[in-house]
Amino acid sequence: MAVAIRLAQQFVGERSYEQFERDTMCVFAVIRCLEIISEASRRVDTGFRDRHPDLPWPQIAAAGNVYRHEYPTVRTDMVWDTVKIALPPLLAAIETELGPGR
Repeated sequence: MAVAIRLAQQFVGERSYEQFERDTMCVFAVIRCLEIISEASRRVDTGFRDRHPDLPWPQIAAAGNVYRHEYPTVRTDMVWDTVKIALPPLLAAIETELGPGR
């Protein structure tokens, strides 16, 4: 998960939302990262989830189905918000458990 989170953040980089929105390849790459994160979240140890109850585990797991099966409804602004707002706390939890850079 950490690798996919960091990749999504790297792909977005210092782009503005408008730049991100216009870069179809970047948007698709980030969505792929979010699919991987979603799938990986389904395999997270129960203890890990229990130690981080503030994270929306059911929504993280369900997001992959949206990206894969309901893709016409995926909005770029929601992808952006996921990278900018939702992923940092998830990465922080992973780094708390595994150490930075893992």
